[in-house]
Amino acid sequence: MKQVKSDIEIARSAKMKPIQNILDGINVPDKPEVYSPMGRYIAKIKPEYLETLKDKKSGKLILVTAITPTPAGEGKTTTSVGLCDGLNKIGKKSIVCLREPSLGPSFGMKGGAAGGGYAQVVPMEQINLHFTGDFHAITSAHNLLSALIDNHIYWGNKLNIDVRRIVWKRVMDMNDRSLRSININLGGIANGYPREEGFDITVASEIMAIFCLSNDLVDLETRIGNITIGYTKDKKPIYAKDLNAQGPMTVLLKDAIRPNITQTLENNPAIIHGGPFANIAHGCNSVIATKTGLKLSDYVVTEAGFGADLGAEKFLDIKCRKSGLKPDCVVIVATIRALKMHGGVSKENLKKENVDALKKGLVNLERHINNVKKFNLPVAVAINHFITDTDKEVNTLIDFCDKFKVKASLCTHWSNGGEGTKELAKNVVEICDKNKNQFKFLYEDKITLFKKIETIAKEIYHASEVVADTKIRDQLKDIEAKGYGNLPICVAKTQYSFSTDPSLKGAPSGHVLPIREVRLSSGAEFVVVICGAIMTMPGLPKVPAADSIKLNKKGEIEGLF
Repeated sequence: MKQVKSDIEIARSAKMKPIQNILDGINVPDKPEVYSPMGRYIAKIKPEYLETLKDKKSGKLILVTAITPTPAGEGKTTTSVGLCDGLNKIGKKSIVCLREPSLGPSFGMKGGAAGGGYAQVVPMEQINLHFTGDFHAITSAHNLLSALIDNHIYWGNKLNIDVRRIVWKRVMDMNDRSLRSININLGGIANGYPREEGFDITVASEIMAIFCLSNDLVDLETRIGNITIGYTKDKKPIYAKDLNAQGPMTVLLKDAIRPNITQTLENNPAIIHGGPFANIAHGCNSVIATKTGLKLSDYVVTEAGFGADLGAEKFLDIKCRKSGLKPDCVVIVATIRALKMHGGVSKENLKKENVDALKKGLVNLERHINNVKKFNLPVAVAINHFITDTDKEVNTLIDFCDKFKVKASLCTHWSNGGEGTKELAKNVVEICDKNKNQFKFLYEDKITLFKKIETIAKEIYHASEVVADTKIRDQLKDIEAKGYGNLPICVAKTQYSFSTDPSLKGAPSGHVLPIREVRLSSGAEFVVVICGAIMTMPGLPKVPAADSIKLNKKGEIEGLF
């Protein structure tokens, strides 16, 4: 039997083209004022050039999402890359726009996030590690604000900040549960005033959210200035601009805000920029990146994190609301393996044909299809193929989708690259050509914050009710009283279920959505609602991916993917 190459082996054998060759293909000129090379295969596009693109016609926007994640894998990023390659294979100019991977999951559970098989973005190792340093810049900018807060208090606290009411935590780009709740400024008066503090992961930072929702540097600076960092003893809000923080923080982000361009294995352009988590943040790449792609190509393929109940809902209700973007088609990625898990099959038994379990698990896909249709968007299904899938299982899935007038395409991009997604690509183009774009939001700005939460819970998660104590309800009313009642909702919850219980697979209904905490992101302009046991600083698993990551004798990285 022919030995199957690993993802990293495939990536290392890639015949990459110099980045200028990639840019030539999308008519980006080779001029100093246009881009900055970040080595031979990566470039950062400059804001001056982006300004020249504003009057150009935009291409079609394709959103890739997925069924509810399982340990069996769904392959959303792999499919996004494969679809981009497939569109180029059928003669369409396409760019894929992705998020940057976080070191937390790279060394924790996922072990990388650059696609897989013959549908990857490269250089894979750089992308999965420090890439162009964007995340480090975001971490530094965030923690500069933290330092300015404590420094202001140390030097007399002119703003009268109540140290008990500081809501701005520090961040780092690594899963570390030990830092969730800590004490700082210990060791005497020279070190400041002791107080409780904590860390979130960088990808949950409001700076990351602002970074990904800003239209330009001016917008970025304004949003940073509007961050609520805490309150006075009489509950008056204190903003980052009260500390004159927006200027220096923007300086730290001035290069990071430039979108990064790399390539797929098939030498098609990929824009990789920004990376908020979708279970604890809004889960989409930057608005700047997406809009850049739309000006430089006929079709942009972009993804939203985790399942459609999280990433896609936030893409549509937050990113689209703030940016004016409107998808022309939504692709839901499904694997027969994952659907069988939703039907009750254990991971160890997924290789065996089980049509009955597949039929049981299809309720999950059905739920996601119906949810996307609530936004008045057309749907295509991508079946990410595994060699253990049988013809009977594949046909069962295709026939099921036919009932909803949704075409399901068998995709073999993992083994065949763009050649394996040509059918899906043709279907997507047909949908985009027919679609008159009647996109609508799930809820309107003017309804109350609690009603928005209820709408998401009941319409998307199929919960029976939202449970929130008096303190939470009062917080929401207070946010409304401060003038933020028109903001959208960003729900932070487990990605593994429609409910807040990760063990409830399939399509559970009638459960409750318990709200544990509410956070106002006045700079990013949304309200974070933390539900169930989800943590904004995740921990590493018992056996983290880091256990198998190392350098071999050749100095090559092993175990990253």
